[in-house]
Amino acid sequence: MTGFVVKRLGGAVLVLLVLSALIHALFYLVPGDPARLACGDRCSPEQIAQVREQLGLDESALAQYANFLQGVVAGRDYSTGTSVQHCDAPCLGFSYQSDQQVTQVILERLPATASLALGAMAIWLLVGVGTGLLSALRRGGITERVLTVATLAATGTPVFILGLLLLMVVCAYLAWLPFPSYVPLGEDPEQWAWNMLLPWLTLGLFESAKYARLTRASTLETLTEDHIRTFRAYGVGERAIVGRHALRGAVPPVIALSALDLGTMFGGAVLTESLFGIPGLGKTLIDGVRVIDLPMVVGVVLVIGAAVVLANVVADLLYAAADRRVVLS
Repeated sequence: MTGFVVKRLGGAVLVLLVLSALIHALFYLVPGDPARLACGDRCSPEQIAQVREQLGLDESALAQYANFLQGVVAGRDYSTGTSVQHCDAPCLGFSYQSDQQVTQVILERLPATASLALGAMAIWLLVGVGTGLLSALRRGGITERVLTVATLAATGTPVFILGLLLLMVVCAYLAWLPFPSYVPLGEDPEQWAWNMLLPWLTLGLFESAKYARLTRASTLETLTEDHIRTFRAYGVGERAIVGRHALRGAVPPVIALSALDLGTMFGGAVLTESLFGIPGLGKTLIDGVRVIDLPMVVGVVLVIGAAVVLANVVADLLYAAADRRVVLS
């Protein structure tokens, strides 16, 4: 198990290095002048040259990437023309628009995205796994047909359409809740929870459809295995068979998929964050692209990529813990 963990972590570090190089090349070596973007359209050529020197853009591409890695690992000094400003590690640079440290902005926005992703994951696991298990145990009946139609409808409905429907039905038509307005958890936990309820339901119900299908398929496959038939032949109760054996065989793929989806949620919840006005990483990325704030875009994309890579590692480790055959393969 130790060798398996070391191998996965080493692979994750290598992938992050390659990812950082690709992101840096994509946003800094494509046609365009970041110095002009940072300075503005009214800057003279002399002012643009001064900004280019301050940002280190007058150096070679390899030197720029080395400085970028140095900032991430050990911090970096930035010249403002009249003074030198230090950026502590992990330093992802300064925003062109707000002149704030990108790392600081990401840390401020990360709790909103994390709370959205974790709340949605709780819903999609509860609804998806429960629906899939019930559908498998009621195979061939009216319950399975209704649940199958419901999951297919949820799969084919875009997430922003589902969010709009929830807003119109819950907030406008039934008036059960006011229209959501994000409140930080530290200010008012109760209002935070009520305002996050609809975003959680939007993402959770949208994702639960594939978990229902995965759980149903895994459970049906497990129920047809030889050891399950042996348990039934020996008179073991159906509840014990499902709870102790069939469900245990269906859990590993659900765990792996949940870890992957949780990682992608850090950047994939752009539509939900924009629809409900949640100041998370997805909305920050869209705002950075709109105003061409390159350091902010690079920083957010790198953090999202790191979240996906780490989610893959966690998924592998959880899958190995649930099925030791993975370690031996």
